[in-house]
Formats: sequence, structure tokens, C-alpha cells
Amino acid sequence: MNYLHQELEAGPEDLIEVEADGQANVMLLDPTNFEHYRKGETFRYQGGLARVSPVRLVPPQNGKWHVVVDLGGYGGRVRAGVRVVHCVPVNLETAYQEACHRRRMGEALG
Repeated sequence: MNYLHQELEAGPEDLIEVEADGQANVMLLDPTNFEHYRKGETFRYQGGLARVSPVRLVPPQNGKWHVVVDLGGYGGRVRAGVRVVHCVPVNLETAYQEACHRRRMGEALG
């Protein structure tokens, strides 16, 4: 089985972006499911068939993850790149209040 593979550390506050130059299966697997994938056994994953790029995935918990890109057994070639965007968690209520405060202050000064 031919596939592209990248191992990385990430968590729910991270965004994994996978850029592929063609249609491919893009999957995010934990270590146990990656081993099942490699052995041709039943496995669970996040993602699926990607027709457009980039694909964005968020790991459900912190830990080691495997990004796999394959053609699902079909012939052809695909190139792919993976990057992790470390996001800062945002409290939307606080962000909204701060934006309203800045607007009010701007109106008061203007």
C-alpha cells in the first residue's frame, strides 16, 4: 500500500492543514488506528476524500497524531504538505465585550 505519512503532536486548540495537489484521501489517525491502517485492518479516522485543498482537521484531544494521504488503491500520484497552526483559544463572549467597549470608546472620543 502506498501512502504519504506525517507524524505530529497536536490537540484541539490546533488546526492541521493538509495541502494536496490532487484528489486524495486525507485522514487523521491516532497511533492505534494508524497501526490498524498499516496492517490493512479496520480503522477509525477523521477526514476522508478531499476534492479541494487545503483540508483542515482538528484533533479531538492532545497527543501524537498521524496524517495519511492516499489514493484509495487507485493509480496515480499525489504530492502533499502538512502544517500545524497553533491557535489561541478565544472566549467569544469576552471578545464580543471587548469589541463593543472599543466601539463605545471610539464613539465617545470621536
